Amino acid sequence: MKHSDSNNQIEAFKSAINKSKKIVGFTGAGISTESGIPDYRSKGGIWDKFQPVYFEEFISDEGKRTLYWQRKQELWKDLSIALPNKGHLFFKELYDKGILAGLITQNIDGLHEKSGLPKDIIVNLHGTNLEVRCLDCGFTVPSEDVFDGLDLEQGNPLCPECKGLFKPDTISFGQQLRGEDLDRANDLAISCDLMVVVGSTLVVQPASSIPSIAKANGAILAIITLSETPIDNHADFIFHLKMDAFINLIQS
Repeated sequence: MKHSDSNNQIEAFKSAINKSKKIVGFTGAGISTESGIPDYRSKGGIWDKFQPVYFEEFISDEGKRTLYWQRKQELWKDLSIALPNKGHLFFKELYDKGILAGLITQNIDGLHEKSGLPKDIIVNLHGTNLEVRCLDCGFTVPSEDVFDGLDLEQGNPLCPECKGLFKPDTISFGQQLRGEDLDRANDLAISCDLMVVVGSTLVVQPASSIPSIAKANGAILAIITLSETPIDNHADFIFHLKMDAFINLIQS
């Protein structure tokens, strides 16, 4: 394990990138704060303003659904104008070089899609705010089609196809992660030769176990995040830096 951000470690990381044929990215909220996306858990964040709504509450309680949509409407103001930053573009460049096999993210902001990564190599473990889905029939529309002009005083959005409950296609509290997404993430972790973790504290299960799976199956593990993580002792590279500063170092 290397805790140093020295030039030697930067050069060693760059060498690992150059030798890898199947890199997988794993990203958390920290990669998107530099794009103006708030860390929802921090003081003054969205979760301070709105009580989280559990999935069963969304299903059964019209008032809770309204509260949920109010929170999503507030969040959409930031998401709709947010642009990818150097961290997102770092993974896009790896893809363009033909060495990024997949990107696993805990984020719901859609910035990896906006960076130009194909949707089919992204695993959105917690869903995406870029789409709204009917919980009954599965009909899906781009989120802007719902949020542009949304007036909750007229009631909560319903599916135009079947009048079922419309919901942003994200995983809510009390809602199971999709089995197929976890399977894809595990497959990528097992088969990659380098996993690059950016901006995740690696404490939210089961997503946080994925980098450990990669390491256990022989991959080099690099973690780039401001805070310590529970698996720092197992990582080959640790860089306690903002992604913008890290990118400047590896490009210098």
